[in-house]
Amino acid sequence: MLEKESIRQAPAAFLAEGCDPRRMYHLHTSGTTGKSLDLWWSRKTARAWYGLFEARVKRWNSVSTRERWAILGGQTVTPVGQSRPPFWVWNSALNQLYMSSYHLAPRLIRHYLDALRRYRIKYILGYTSSLYALAQEILWAGLEPVKMAVVITNAEPVPDYQREAISEAFQCPVRETYGMAEIVVSAGECAEGSLHLWPEAGWPEVLDGGRPVERGASGELVCTGFLNPDMPLVRYRVGDRGAMSDASADCSCGRSLPVLGSVEGRTDDVLYTADGRRVGRLDPVFKSRLPIREAQIIQEALDKVRLRYVPAPDFTLDAVRSIVEQLRMRMGPIEVSLEQMTELPRGANGKLRAVICNLPPEERQALEKAGR
Repeated sequence: MLEKESIRQAPAAFLAEGCDPRRMYHLHTSGTTGKSLDLWWSRKTARAWYGLFEARVKRWNSVSTRERWAILGGQTVTPVGQSRPPFWVWNSALNQLYMSSYHLAPRLIRHYLDALRRYRIKYILGYTSSLYALAQEILWAGLEPVKMAVVITNAEPVPDYQREAISEAFQCPVRETYGMAEIVVSAGECAEGSLHLWPEAGWPEVLDGGRPVERGASGELVCTGFLNPDMPLVRYRVGDRGAMSDASADCSCGRSLPVLGSVEGRTDDVLYTADGRRVGRLDPVFKSRLPIREAQIIQEALDKVRLRYVPAPDFTLDAVRSIVEQLRMRMGPIEVSLEQMTELPRGANGKLRAVICNLPPEERQALEKAGR
């Protein structure tokens, strides 16, 4: 299997023979850990990828780049320390309002909402956590909904409580996408809620300890890309966990594309218990309508977890007690320390990691081995 570190150490070694990187698009991508990768796309690959995204995401939801749209992304646009808008730039060639996710402090969110209205945005694409921050301000402040045709999420999983809030605030459906700059696997959500794989982009294997798991069972995603023959990545560990759907029939939307049952997030986002269990999918801990803007769970030891949170206007300690209770129900009698913050730090790419496991790698490996 191909590790990210191998690409990080010698990225040009993965270019196909005869490729001239000077004539290719050079991408620098940093994951949630902030460690960057160097990738190259040819013009042909870029056209194929964006064409596929247009067909499988925008056309499925009856929107296109001909209409005004916004993206909440990981480019800074303006200095991070800037406290006055604009925190965005208008890209007239793409009818796109590019909005930086780095300035989504509670006191600044209304500027974003005003810009969406002022630029007459029809649909928006962005990180789930960033879209949720906008939705919370609308709902908690009792503001008029910012109506969209569709909200498209990328780069982060979509817990049910966040989906409900985003849908209510923007008065439209929420559609999840899954993919990465390495283009080794991609998927888009249909109107029936299925996350359909795009086989043209790549194919995932779902493994546990290097062995395939049964359909429907969760495991590590190891993927092979098909769309970028100039930098082919074969059996590449993407660092995420997920599962293939165990449904035997085609999706009721009428599409026969295979279905990715779930994407649970990064492998590093799995927490561990003292009795050797892996605890993923912690989104039920954050119940809908808790008076907390955002929260982050950090595991420091098997019996110690730190809970960072940003309170909402009607915050009470009962909200934090609810999260602590839910954590202990899933992880046992752990010690939970509380840390109130004005805003949670984003990673190098502007994403928010809601769950972080800081156990040493050797301890995690021993726990994984013991659990099999």
